[in-house]
Amino acid sequence: MCWAILNQNGREVAHPSALHTNFGGNQAVIATLTRFADFRVLRYGLASVGALAVDMGSFLVLLATGLPAWSASALGYTLGIFAHWLLSSRAVFADAVAARGPARTRQKALFVASALVGLALTTAVVGALDLGGTDPRLAKLAAIAVSFAATWLLRSRVVFRSSPEAE
Repeated sequence: MCWAILNQNGREVAHPSALHTNFGGNQAVIATLTRFADFRVLRYGLASVGALAVDMGSFLVLLATGLPAWSASALGYTLGIFAHWLLSSRAVFADAVAARGPARTRQKALFVASALVGLALTTAVVGALDLGGTDPRLAKLAAIAVSFAATWLLRSRVVFRSSPEAE
């Protein structure tokens, strides 16, 4: 991640490396300020909420039509992945979306793979906590947090990784 504070003429007036002297070299403070200065993680959180709304909304509508729960769940999750791609590629990682063609196809495949990692983690966390006697609703909340962290890391560092020549 690369950012800087620019003046009105577009010239850099502050950079994260300048924070080193202002905070006595506390790397944790520097990392936190750098992360929040970008706000990409906030946009990702909002995209995740939007995708979850599509997933759950579709699931409930499909259930109401009489579709079996497993089918409604699978279709809702698939629509949620599609919504997340659209939101992530346009509002979160727009600067790192590959050009059309094989590179974009690869990126989409990696995105779906990251979603499946999230699904596996969610299933494992809910299953383990449920077996341990935790209320499934609380288990689901814990799973959402674990899945969010894992997919954020995969998508920000693998799926939408900036190419070396772009930095």
